[in-house]
Amino acid sequence: MKITALETLCLSRMHEPERQWVTSRYRTIKADCAVVLVHTDAGITGIGEASAYGWPLRIADWVEWLAPTLIGKDPTDPAIAPAPNGRGRPHDCAVAGIDCALWDLRGKAAGKRVSELLSSTPADRVRLYASGGCRYDWRYNPEQLIEEALGYVEQGYTAMKFRIGTEWTFDGVTVDRFLGHIRELAQAVNGRMDLALDGNCRLTEEEALPIALELDRLGFAWFEEPIDRNNIAGNARLCAAAELPITGGESFACLDEFRPYIEAKAYDVLQPDAGLSGITETLRIAEMAAQFGLPVYPHSWHNGLMCMAHSHLVAAHPNIKIVELCQHQGPLQWGIVQERPQVIDGHLMLPDRPGLGVELVEDVAARFPHVEGHYAINVER
Repeated sequence: MKITALETLCLSRMHEPERQWVTSRYRTIKADCAVVLVHTDAGITGIGEASAYGWPLRIADWVEWLAPTLIGKDPTDPAIAPAPNGRGRPHDCAVAGIDCALWDLRGKAAGKRVSELLSSTPADRVRLYASGGCRYDWRYNPEQLIEEALGYVEQGYTAMKFRIGTEWTFDGVTVDRFLGHIRELAQAVNGRMDLALDGNCRLTEEEALPIALELDRLGFAWFEEPIDRNNIAGNARLCAAAELPITGGESFACLDEFRPYIEAKAYDVLQPDAGLSGITETLRIAEMAAQFGLPVYPHSWHNGLMCMAHSHLVAAHPNIKIVELCQHQGPLQWGIVQERPQVIDGHLMLPDRPGLGVELVEDVAARFPHVEGHYAINVER
């Protein structure tokens, strides 16, 4: 079997006004997706999602550039996969999409799930967490966060992650006001679901520390990227000061980028993204993290194909613990695949099909034609 061609599908869907969401200073107005296809002379095609944060058209350009190095090669040979280098997001996302597609192709060729290629004893289901909390607005509807969380409880999720809301300076939000709202949230959830907070690198160290200590007291599961990710020393101080796990690393493509954080004890949990790192490099990161006693909670923000890649990783590797499922991507998320996997009691059931277990709908490009431009617009108040 030989690779005959590589292809990238650039997909989009505009959000209806009621689906748009504002966090920090940005209103997200559309959903994007980039899917890499690896075709072979055996009639088998592998599919893999690349993180849309690499910009779909730029990802497509890099896939086209790299294609000559892969055409004619045996896709079952793991040595052919290009590797992320951490020096350019479009390149690394393209490489990740290719890598995920190659794993899907190998699974299809072998008649096995990707998780079965990665482990002799993979799980059949994986725990999900609802990743949301992006629609509450400190000026207009801060209570929406609590309503949203209770909705996830009703849907059977066992964990939720949320963000810190619209830009605090718009409405004079302070640490005390934020924590008051979070106490109300925790009281409403009442232990029925684990809670985690994503700071999106927006807080200062002085703001983050009292929040981390209070989240710990409230029994939160983790505090993600509270401060500037480039502030390694500050993150290390937060890790040392709070029992609550401080997590991060979603923007890092390769192990080399994680190394200084591991060595400085700047994160308690690592969060690589297979849409940026690929399955191969994510496994490498997870193996090294295990040597330092650091679990891995993958970042997985966009669409269903990316969710499937992370689900197979969690099913196969004991140090990769839980799958993030974006709650705000809209119909594009699962509309790209023929059959959405079943979710029961907050767990995704891995389909009993080879590869990643899903196939693209035949007219996916026609259903979701690419819309150029940024996915968000700036908000000023």
